Amino acid sequence: MQSISLGKKDPRIREYITPKKIVWKTSDQSFENEELLVQDRDAQVLITPGEPVIIRNDGSTPGILLDFGIELHGGIQLAIWNCVKKGELVKQAKVRVRFGESAMEAMSDVGGATNATNDHAIRDQIIDISFLGMNEIGNTGFRFVRIDLLEEDCWIQVNTIKAIFYHRDLPVKGSFNSSDPLLNQIWDTGAYTVYLNMQEYIWDGIKRDRMVWIGDMHPEVATIQAAFGSEEIVPQSMDFVRDRTQLPGWMNTFPSYSAWWMIIQHDWYMYTGDKNYLIEQKDYLIALLDQMGTHINEDGTNTMPNPFLDWPTVHNEKGVNAGVHALFILAIEKTTYLTEILGETAATERGKSYLVKLANHKTNHGNSKQAAALLALSGKEQPEQINDLLSQDGAKGVSTFYGYYILQAKAQANDFTGALQLIREYWGGMLSLGATTFWEDFNIEWLENAAKIDQLTPEGKIDVHGTYGDHCYVGYRHSLCHGWASGPTAWLSQHILGIKILEPGCKVIEIKPSLGDLEWVEGSFPTPYGILNVKHYKQKDGSIETSYEAPTEIEIIN
Repeated sequence: MQSISLGKKDPRIREYITPKKIVWKTSDQSFENEELLVQDRDAQVLITPGEPVIIRNDGSTPGILLDFGIELHGGIQLAIWNCVKKGELVKQAKVRVRFGESAMEAMSDVGGATNATNDHAIRDQIIDISFLGMNEIGNTGFRFVRIDLLEEDCWIQVNTIKAIFYHRDLPVKGSFNSSDPLLNQIWDTGAYTVYLNMQEYIWDGIKRDRMVWIGDMHPEVATIQAAFGSEEIVPQSMDFVRDRTQLPGWMNTFPSYSAWWMIIQHDWYMYTGDKNYLIEQKDYLIALLDQMGTHINEDGTNTMPNPFLDWPTVHNEKGVNAGVHALFILAIEKTTYLTEILGETAATERGKSYLVKLANHKTNHGNSKQAAALLALSGKEQPEQINDLLSQDGAKGVSTFYGYYILQAKAQANDFTGALQLIREYWGGMLSLGATTFWEDFNIEWLENAAKIDQLTPEGKIDVHGTYGDHCYVGYRHSLCHGWASGPTAWLSQHILGIKILEPGCKVIEIKPSLGDLEWVEGSFPTPYGILNVKHYKQKDGSIETSYEAPTEIEIIN
């Protein structure tokens, strides 16, 4: 018998998650048996109620705030037995549902100084729920949900309130475990952040913008390689943006984001060795390479419009221009390598000529750590000198997106202990505030006197989510689950586990660990041929004892 298929299959599954705790509620008189909401009960309702939770509106609106314990993508299922208004059974009752990535966001109204919004996904809504119904509400990123019964002189019998968790059913194939539990948690959190953003395509954030931003995807793809391996969502997302960006347009309106697409193409080919996919990109890739070339002047300056690195750097014109210059060098270098693989000799020579021109321009990073890191990675500056700037004031001046490249530049300078300290301070800082995923942006100064995001802000403390932010992410509009912040996951696998791909398709991998201040580390890295397992132990003389198990198809250089 053939299966029934009426349309495109959703690549995701649904799971039902029980709340972990009740954070807040109105008066006890408004609720009965609310403790049952945190019990893992079956959501299916029958005509006869069994141990209902009662929520009662006697003229004062009752509300309850639930914590599901971890960031999720999806909505909620509100399973109801009966609605009673003025002593009579009715078919519907009006409720207000508010989602939040922080407890305080779920308690907020749209607008105002804290800038709660319904942008990209409806976070705050008033709806009618049905009796004997398993009502499904919402599709957003959240950890907390507040529910208010607005129907006056009414009470409802609730069976369960569960989160509906939409996600891809993917195994985590990579791993990282070391003598520092905080670093282990950071690796896991970065992997989970990207996992949540692997929806129909690879998104930037699950609350907003819920779109494919190709620059954001570079750290995300590196994390996918380290944690999940070769997944079709990567080429699907790259092709999605390519097919919607006709040349001479620029991806997501930024030439720098087109450069990131070129870099991801290189990195994906090195990881998968999929030459057929690379061949599919040939025409667009070469045309984009030459489009960039037409904007490069003889003196190495360029006329490409709309220069952009990330939001925290936008007011540093020198830094942005220097960083974008370095990014174009990286993109053209990597694309020139790909054209060589494709046997496109003329395109390869043109790419090399563009690089010669770019080398003529002397840049100034403007004390931007983001720009300085790219200059080191592109060879325009010495990593050891750049590391002096990167090490100033600890995590100050670091951003969640470009933190990955700051770590990469510190690795080039062999400052692995300093890089580990930065990871602990910056990404560990988010975890100290109750984060279960990494954020769109974070300033280390926000830690001072800050309340955790899983509590209602105590008097005298600062609501870090509602108070801070900038540009397009002021206040509660700020995404607390943004894939571009996952860089430490990829970086720890690359440099601390020491996994370096030397030939396309992981055919040759160098294992060269740098433990910094760690005593030991072990983990796994998924390859197209299976899992590579490694263990490293620091000896008394400072040397590292390494053991590994690798698929037979891979040559290991140790």
